[in-house]
Parts: sequence; C-alpha cells; structure tokens
Amino acid sequence: MSVDVSVAVPVGAEQTYAWLTEPARLRRWQLIAGRLDLRVGGEFRWLISPTHTAVGTVAAAEPGRRLALSWGWEGDKEVPPGSSTVDITLEPTADGTTVRLVHEGLSDEQAKGHHEGWQHFLQRLRTVTTAGDAGPDEFAALGEPEPLAAAEASLAICLRVLRAMGADRGDAQTPCKAFTVDDLLGHLMGSLTGLAGAAGRPFDAVDGTPEERVADGGLRAIEAWRARGLDGTVTLLSKDVPAELAAGILPIEFLVHAWDFATAVGVDVTADDKLNAYILELARQIIAPELRDGVTFDAEVQVGPDAGTLERLIAFTGRVA
Repeated sequence: MSVDVSVAVPVGAEQTYAWLTEPARLRRWQLIAGRLDLRVGGEFRWLISPTHTAVGTVAAAEPGRRLALSWGWEGDKEVPPGSSTVDITLEPTADGTTVRLVHEGLSDEQAKGHHEGWQHFLQRLRTVTTAGDAGPDEFAALGEPEPLAAAEASLAICLRVLRAMGADRGDAQTPCKAFTVDDLLGHLMGSLTGLAGAAGRPFDAVDGTPEERVADGGLRAIEAWRARGLDGTVTLLSKDVPAELAAGILPIEFLVHAWDFATAVGVDVTADDKLNAYILELARQIIAPELRDGVTFDAEVQVGPDAGTLERLIAFTGRVA
C-alpha cells in the first residue's frame, strides 16, 4: 500500500524545495530538530515528535523538482529504517506549487496512520508558506511521561522561543541575576555537552544563531541518552548518579530556560499542563537543598493556590513568574 497526498502552496518550486530541505525551515512546520546531508546517498535524521525519529538516506535531490528519501522510524519494528520510500515532487502552477507526496512500502494499517500524519504536516506546510508561521504543533506534545520524551517535547518549546527571540538580543537581562541571554545560552550549551558526555557521546557545539545552536546540541544530547539508555549510573560533576535522574535534567533545562529566554525578551512561552507537571516532579527529585546556593538555584518562591503548573515549576526553581 502507499500514501498519496498533495497540497497547493503559494510559493514557487525553488522556495518550496527549500522548505522541504533546510533544517531551519523544517523546524517551523515539521521537525523538532534534525540533520540532512542533501546529496544522493546522504543521511538524514529528523526528530519529528517525541519518541518518533525518522531516519534514512536521500535517493534523489533535484532542486525545485523532487526529493526522494528512504524512510523508517528508529527503533520501530513495523516500519524500520530502509523499509519504505517517500517521494515528493513539485509541480509549478500559476499560483505557486503543487506538492505531491507518495509514501510506498507500507501495510494497509501503516498507510492509514501515515496518511493522517502526512496530511497533518502538508497542511502545516501550506500554513507556514502562507502565513510565515505554522504555530505550535500538537504532534510535539508529550505522550507517555518519561525523561527523554519530555526532553524532546520541551526542546520543541525552547526552540520556538529562541526562534521568536532572534539572534540579536544577547545583552538582554534574564531572570537569572548573573546571566544575560548570551550568558544563559552559554550555560545551556555547557549543560548539553556535559550531559551528552556523561552518556558517553560528547560533541562539539556548532556556531550559529541561538536556535541553531540549541537545535543541534539538544538533538545530540538526546541522541546520546537514547543510545545509552536509562539503566545504571553515570558520572556527572564527579559524582555517580542514577542515569535516569541525570537524563531528567534535560527537560528541566529546556523548559525552564525557555521561560528565562522568553521573559528576558518579552515573547510568549506555552507548554501544556501534562508536560509542566511531569517536569515539576523531575525538578523535585533533582533540585536538592544544597543546590539552592543563590547561584545554581535560589530558594523556592511561594505561589498562591491558583498558580498554574508552569508558574509552580518556575517558582520551584527560585524564579518569580
């Protein structure tokens, strides 16, 4: 069976091809984060939603005309990497471009689910090419609560804030008294590289905009932990700690610092209550009293009974919402 879906977008074929292939554009409608080596035989790795990472290779890359990919889901026995193909063709029209996507190599049941997914994302492609912003993606919400799924869901929120913030607000003061935006970005990247190293996969941070840096570093840190798993202990800051506890730092870093960046520059941050509540429980396990030294964390701020879950999380880390 195959999925065969199309959408009309109001931009030319060359620009449409860019929306399909450039990670910075893909993050605005389809991906949380991802990498793509855009040449025949090149590999791609796309974190599309929490616990769902598509991987494969490029079979065809014809700017303005066609993109074909071998396609599968990491860790999925039903549609493993290399088991199916996605072929996207672009047809110029008087008003823009018709995008046709054909996904082959699926069973009847698999085709049904993938048809729904591709329809969802092609509608978001039309929205982003029409309005410039596809908005938060409901597919990026947290499903089953666990540390790495929460990290992926909160990374999506953090990247959306950084995209809205832009690249020229480095001097803005954050709610962390000692940190400007640039300082906080450096702290976050240091945390990501340290946590990836604790999982056995250190990486060198890339240059670029704040969004580009965190997109790459966040993806690599999560990949390190997915490869390692959450069993046993790891060494972090010269201490042996349970691996699951260490991995739980990631979603706290992404969501709390998303709030910090947003507050510093006056943009919105939105997270659903399920994710906020789960990360608050992680924070209660991880932020020990000795960490409340006025530098790492301040004392917990008391909030009223009507406070929302995000406000409670922010208050628990010592910040005033």
